[in-house]
Amino acid sequence: MTQPDKTDTPAPVQNVALIVGGGPGISSSCARLFADSGMRVAVAARTPDKSVLKALEASHGVRRYACDASDPAAVALLFQNVVRDLGSPTFVVHNIDGRVPDIFGKAITDAEPALALATLRNSAFSAFLVGQQAARLMRENKPNARGAKGTIIFTNASAALKGFPKSGAFAMACHAKAGLAQSMARELMPQGIHVANVPIDAAIGWTQEDGTRAHRRAGTTVDDNMADPDCIAEVYLQLHRQHRSTWAFEVALRPWTEKW
Repeated sequence: MTQPDKTDTPAPVQNVALIVGGGPGISSSCARLFADSGMRVAVAARTPDKSVLKALEASHGVRRYACDASDPAAVALLFQNVVRDLGSPTFVVHNIDGRVPDIFGKAITDAEPALALATLRNSAFSAFLVGQQAARLMRENKPNARGAKGTIIFTNASAALKGFPKSGAFAMACHAKAGLAQSMARELMPQGIHVANVPIDAAIGWTQEDGTRAHRRAGTTVDDNMADPDCIAEVYLQLHRQHRSTWAFEVALRPWTEKW
């Protein structure tokens, strides 16, 4: 019996993952894991020439893009470029918390309004822009074997669940992002697009050059007292692979020792 010519068999369509927000923590962990899982991966950042992103390009073939995610035109151009270079995204992660250093730890009576507005633009507004572009493209995607057209994940913080003292602007932004995600989930999940909000109630200890895990403010990780970004990436991939009969919307992540 003549065997079919393997060259006539179409190659499986690869997932295209776009991570908006580039750094050595969650974004890098997601980029590595997604690429290792067979996806075409793009990372967008205001500064795409960071050494960590160049290393991802060299080691995992990750494409780097410059983008100010708070600028509507820049976000639209980013998605156009990703579609041109890699294909329509099936997995989009918004990984920008948007905090402005000079607004953090300020009493509500001392907070500078311009910095509060910048925090909202960097966080919730950028999430809106990224989510909007992702939704427009994913609606046109062909459903996969599980009936899904794509996944949109918003990284959030514990401020989405509780507003801490002297953190009004950040809490406002995180609550806004959570509300956006919930509205998008109700609208888009019936259209085959999985939307998830992931509040991370922890300091994130990413791996340093000496092999330890540390956070710039919380110090060195001891006995898994900080969230491991590699493990966060695994949760994101699990969310992307979930069956539509059991899609999770909100998954709060915290270390086993975290007080909450």
